[in-house]
Amino acid sequence: MTDLVLWGATTTRTIRAHWALHELGLAYRCEPILPRSGQTKTERYTAVNPRQKVPTLVDGDFTITESAAIITYLSTTYGTPDNILVPAAPRERARYDEWAYFIMAELDATSLYVVRRHLGLPGIYGEAPLAVTAALAYFQRQIGSVARTLDDGRPWLMGDRFTGADMLLTTCLTWATRLEQPLAESLLLFRDRATARPAYIAASAANEPGFWA
Repeated sequence: MTDLVLWGATTTRTIRAHWALHELGLAYRCEPILPRSGQTKTERYTAVNPRQKVPTLVDGDFTITESAAIITYLSTTYGTPDNILVPAAPRERARYDEWAYFIMAELDATSLYVVRRHLGLPGIYGEAPLAVTAALAYFQRQIGSVARTLDDGRPWLMGDRFTGADMLLTTCLTWATRLEQPLAESLLLFRDRATARPAYIAASAANEPGFWA
């Protein structure tokens, strides 16, 4: 039995971890627990992740949380020169980090998750229509800079090579699509390229609890 165990399913953030595992061709098993279901608050899971959030990856005696960090860990631990999600060269790694931090801070947390909280979960976080409107406007400003980068015809954020930053961006774009946000043509083409990858398709299936039944 594999030592790799991924906890979590159904969310934008859990699919990133599933996707990384499939891109790297790694065998793993999943505990498909759901957020806001009570499953993250059990004693069993709290012992794995005291923050009670998903996803969490357990690799033998090592535990790592946060989707972007899981991608980096899997790539640096199990990636090969021909199949790696995070560049190793210092300047390429710095550029990768720049993209990853930007996507997680500006697109995910500051923009889309504000909408998720106040539009999707008002019973928990309260209704805040002005905050939602401002967050969506901020998302449009920030995603516009990404569109301008992709307008030069590059297939991926780092150029010709697909990386974990592309995975982070793709999940934000699919999230924005569900929110019916307008996206530039270069972003739509990027999204469609990424979601057509076999590993993404496999991860989408694995991100559903029924897959592990």
